[in-house]
Amino acid sequence: MTGARLHGFYLLLLGGLAFVLIGLLLESSSRAPMLDFAVVYNPSRCLLQHHDPYNEDEVLGVYQAGKTNGPSIDPVEHPVTRRLLYLPSAFCFTLPFALLAWGTAHIVWMTLTLCGFLFAAYLIWRSGAESAPVLSGVLLAFLLANSEMLVVLANAAGISIALCIVSVYCFLRRRCVAAGILCMALSLALKPHDAGLVWLYFLLAGGVYRKRALQTLLAAALISLPFVLWVTHIAPNWIEEWHANMSSFSDPGGINDPGLAALRTYGHASVINLQALISIFRDNPRFYDPAAWLFCGALLLFWSWLTLRARISPLTAWLALASIAPLTLLITGHHLYDTKLLLLTIPACALLWAEGGAVRWMAALVTAAGLVFTGDIPLAVLSALANRWQIAPVGLTGKLLFIALLQPVPLVLLGVAIFYLWIYARRVCEDKAVPPHDGALAGLQ
Repeated sequence: MTGARLHGFYLLLLGGLAFVLIGLLLESSSRAPMLDFAVVYNPSRCLLQHHDPYNEDEVLGVYQAGKTNGPSIDPVEHPVTRRLLYLPSAFCFTLPFALLAWGTAHIVWMTLTLCGFLFAAYLIWRSGAESAPVLSGVLLAFLLANSEMLVVLANAAGISIALCIVSVYCFLRRRCVAAGILCMALSLALKPHDAGLVWLYFLLAGGVYRKRALQTLLAAALISLPFVLWVTHIAPNWIEEWHANMSSFSDPGGINDPGLAALRTYGHASVINLQALISIFRDNPRFYDPAAWLFCGALLLFWSWLTLRARISPLTAWLALASIAPLTLLITGHHLYDTKLLLLTIPACALLWAEGGAVRWMAALVTAAGLVFTGDIPLAVLSALANRWQIAPVGLTGKLLFIALLQPVPLVLLGVAIFYLWIYARRVCEDKAVPPHDGALAGLQ
């Protein structure tokens, strides 16, 4: 390694060390350690015993019958552990863990989360280090050091996002393609709302990318179909039950409610989609839902049109991914742990930094802002300030302070999405030299 690459790599190692040590320390002292793993573990055990995993009474019965081998988390206190929100396709990944006692299962899940996320960060660093190794190292070190909640909660997002990023790296580098297809298929099966629009990029980009996307879709269908049929056989009404479970957490004050009631109760743990930002100005789902869908839909359509027109190059590929990552988080119901998908903005930032000019500083500031205002430690500081000052969303000044302290995430994500979409549009219009689609793939090597 050159001196700059070595320094960037050391920064990556430092951030990874902080991620592991601080995360495990907080997890060991948490009142509900690995809560989100229990969310998939209990229903998976229920399905293994041929009970309905979407029926909370049956999940609770299975948990109570074998609680000596299950999590110590109280399912009555934490109803999310007995009301399954994942689609049946997720069982292709979670069911093997239900074969294990909780003690072993949670260690294996934690190991996969830590190793998978660190490996994904390393692949992102390798992609960015070709242009700006130190900047990539700084950004990744900060992101890793502020991702402890992935360890504490052990949400499936940590694994799903890692699988998605491994797949992106394999597709763009044209290496280990079969592994990339499998990783993307598993990511789509586990949390399709995290990886879905990233997969859409490869479908729209055309050429060999479209081939990879279609192969991934086939693999995801083959992996998921047996579990969908199994669940349908055991629980013919699982769709209605799943919808009821989703609605129970989306009602006013629920953890997935984008309205002010949930924001006051859960703070930064509430959803981070665009509805959550608009609701501060008008807390009415008949207003903020259509407004968010129209705005995000327009951005998505524009991004899709650009992708269909784009000539593939390393920069346009990463710009497309950097713009769709924050847009993904704004469109559907996501939480703070899902923002680690912003890893995809770092290679684009590194490429822009290497070009020089004013855009390099804009890219660095916008990307850094996205990572800072979705980081665990900065948001904990803002939560402390919000609790101390008790800001109410009254009047324009009050609403702006309320956003700054309690709901900065969707606003910052919107800024990141618009910035990278703007740069993406400029490059698509300017790029006349690179041959379309397959001919440009050599530049990704």
